[in-house]
Amino acid sequence: MSEKFVRTPKLNTLFRLQFEHAQQCYVLLFPEGMIKLNPSAAEILTCIDGKKTDAEICELLRENFPDAPEDLEEDVREFLTHAEEKRWILYDA
Repeated sequence: MSEKFVRTPKLNTLFRLQFEHAQQCYVLLFPEGMIKLNPSAAEILTCIDGKKTDAEICELLRENFPDAPEDLEEDVREFLTHAEEKRWILYDA
């Protein structure tokens, strides 16, 4: 496991994650609008609590979805990188 993948993500305070009943999915709300999340993105983001490391999030997802593909960790890393680039999540320096 790479050293980079033992960091602790937290949701950027500019965004709010919530389940939107009208759309029957999770969304990220922010001052300029809303981002509709696919089920995989929502599962990952709901695990982010500012306490769990990236690796612990993968472990939790693996427990919750034992039939997930072998490359689950790679997919989670890829999503977290994307989320960080979009500034949905932040890592302490």
